[in-house]
Amino acid sequence: MIRHSALALALAAALAAPAAALDETFQTEKVKVRVETVAQGLDHPWGLAFLPDGNFLVTERPGFLRIVTPQGKIGDAAYGVPQVDARGQGGLLDVALDPDFEENRFVYLTYAEKGEGGTNGTAVARGHLTESMSPQLRDVEVIFRQQPKEASTLHFGSRLVFDREGHLFIALGERSKKEFRGQAQELSSHLGKVVRIWPDGTVPEDNPYAGEEGALPEIWSYGHRNQQGAALHPETGALWTNEHGPRGGDEVNIPEPGKNYGWPVVTYGREYSGLAVGSGESSAPGMEDPVHYWVPSIGPSGMAFYTGDAIPEWQGSLFVGGLAIPQLARLTLEGNEVTGDEPMLKELGLRIRDVRQGPDGALYLLTDEEEGQILRITKAE
Repeated sequence: MIRHSALALALAAALAAPAAALDETFQTEKVKVRVETVAQGLDHPWGLAFLPDGNFLVTERPGFLRIVTPQGKIGDAAYGVPQVDARGQGGLLDVALDPDFEENRFVYLTYAEKGEGGTNGTAVARGHLTESMSPQLRDVEVIFRQQPKEASTLHFGSRLVFDREGHLFIALGERSKKEFRGQAQELSSHLGKVVRIWPDGTVPEDNPYAGEEGALPEIWSYGHRNQQGAALHPETGALWTNEHGPRGGDEVNIPEPGKNYGWPVVTYGREYSGLAVGSGESSAPGMEDPVHYWVPSIGPSGMAFYTGDAIPEWQGSLFVGGLAIPQLARLTLEGNEVTGDEPMLKELGLRIRDVRQGPDGALYLLTDEEEGQILRITKAE
């Protein structure tokens, strides 16, 4: 009996122990790479940004914003972060620095914001970040609120991307439930949309529905499901996004102003029950086809184009993190056409939440775990 109890305690301790730091090499189609842990012990990290001083700025879904050093030291949670609704897929989500961060210190956060009667919705706030490992966000203001708020803990979307002219794109979800996901097709709702605003929350005059009666002026494109990845193409400057399908049908899109991307009328996926969605078709007149899709679903999340010199064999590739099938997908491109899809790092079994190219040319990943890590990928010697 004593031996059995000791064994049970040992197993429990092993299960509770933090994940071991990684330092491994992997052979990919093009190149052998090294994957190493920069930091670990983050609570479901969601978004990553690189500060000018070389530190990382990381969000944790329960509602914490932290500075992490390149040596792996995790700082105190920042004061001043808005209160979040961390139920389900909610919480503190993406983070982005203002294009003029070194002058104005503005940081932008997306998060699930509570409403009345159990409702919630995606919101975007910005504040000034103080320079400290025990930082504060000061003068915080909410610059965007997804309308309407709905009673759901799912599909907040939430990626932030600045374009070259200083507009802020926000990739949103349609909140999942059948009773309101059809709002992805309605211009009177922010659900299932890409929106475009200025950094102070005002609406650009050249938005496709600015001034149109009955339409929300922030809308850029519509008919999206749950967009969890977004990046600016390094050559064209166009916004690319990815979104979760239901059972199959994850997509990569290039959202253009005023265009309809089909959900929930058309999709390459099916309901989780196996039944057809919407029309049961994968395309329809007046609705844009994705540039790439996955069946079965990989659960795409963070996304980054690679332009660095650290791994020249990957230049021009688009990287997408996988959650449902834990992996890092490398998409090869010819113009706007996806010509190849290489799943990598499946051996790790780690859900990849965010993907970023660092200032050093390395590729950085966030793992969506209770003991989440920042991983660094470089070319193996």
